[in-house]
Amino acid sequence: MSKRIFGRLLIATAALLALSGPPAFSASKADVEAQFEKWVRADLWPEAQRNGISEKAFQAAFAGVELNWTLTDLAPPGFPPAKEQKQTQAEFSSPAPYFNEDRLKRLESTGRGFAAQYASTLKKIEKAYGVPGSIVLAVWGRETGFGAAKIPNSAIEVLATKAFMSTRKDMFRTELLAALHIIDRGDATPAEFKGSSAGALGQPQFMPTSYLKYAVDFDGDGHPNIWTSVPDTLASIANFLAQKSWQRGRGWGYEVSIPDGVSCAQEGPDLAKPVSHWVSLGITRISGKAFPSGEGKASGMMLVPAGRDGPEFVVTPNFYVLKEYNNSDLYALFIGNLADRIAYGSGAFQGPWGDVGKMLRSDVATMQKALEKKGYDVGGSDGLPGYKTRRSIGQWQEKNGLTPTCYPEASMIGRLK
Repeated sequence: MSKRIFGRLLIATAALLALSGPPAFSASKADVEAQFEKWVRADLWPEAQRNGISEKAFQAAFAGVELNWTLTDLAPPGFPPAKEQKQTQAEFSSPAPYFNEDRLKRLESTGRGFAAQYASTLKKIEKAYGVPGSIVLAVWGRETGFGAAKIPNSAIEVLATKAFMSTRKDMFRTELLAALHIIDRGDATPAEFKGSSAGALGQPQFMPTSYLKYAVDFDGDGHPNIWTSVPDTLASIANFLAQKSWQRGRGWGYEVSIPDGVSCAQEGPDLAKPVSHWVSLGITRISGKAFPSGEGKASGMMLVPAGRDGPEFVVTPNFYVLKEYNNSDLYALFIGNLADRIAYGSGAFQGPWGDVGKMLRSDVATMQKALEKKGYDVGGSDGLPGYKTRRSIGQWQEKNGLTPTCYPEASMIGRLK
């Protein structure tokens, strides 16, 4: 074989290896921004037009809009994918910091002031929607500090960036089109249309699709305004909860003491029982008060968010309505506790939060998969210890002669394999 032919073979082989190797990522931010501008004109605008959005509103909404490179979960075209990282999640791990007492006291104090200031409005809202004013105030306080939180982002810019190059493009495209409808119908100008870095709007932090379903005009000026109108903000929160089936005349739940002989593996909305059933097992309110007389025949559910190593509760279906706002047990408990503080001046939960929740989500997911193989319904192996996972852990512990704690512990991993 001649040297020339051999050299050509080497070059050809190198070229083939280059083609079959890892993809080259050579796009620049300028390249991506040019693609974004083309996407807005040639892809998004035709769909917006088909959805009835006017050209005037579309052009106004996108005037000056650029890609926001500071947002999370971005996947720019032509860029290498972000490395997956092991993670924990505060709302489903260490519970105690979530209930920071100083923060709750500040929110309680401010909330009680607003309860007095807007007493008449809140009374009308409760009459219209059946949701107690203290609950509405607690959600408002938790979401944006009663409107004090700065919401500096252009919601169109955030939503457009995520619709173009996030890991959940389809979801954000739907939200972006909903946002354009809001602007087109005149509820807010593009300059007023502010949201969070996740695209949630105004003081109640509604995503645009939720705004279209639940935002209401309660101050009578002709359009919902969740950015600067307190009556509209409060009524919109109440309308959301009412449409999610809030039960009029009932609270969210009660902190209780569960006797040692009563299994913690009985929690969850699918295991609802009359409150009188829980009382018959020896479960009592930790305050020492009796359950209200009307609650005996009404449904209640056991809730042990940290298993046996934390406060224990009997909650009403309204607790799960609060979770529709943010699907976290701790979030709903935060709202319930803050609402009770505003309404009654009550303090922190009396049951202490134990030293739990230090496992990585990946470790909890491993435990969940092992339980699934054994036939337990853990609600999915997502690494988040929801009630089905906690309940399954308790059932497995009981079956194996262990004292049920109903919460993930590192020592279980080896035994579950």
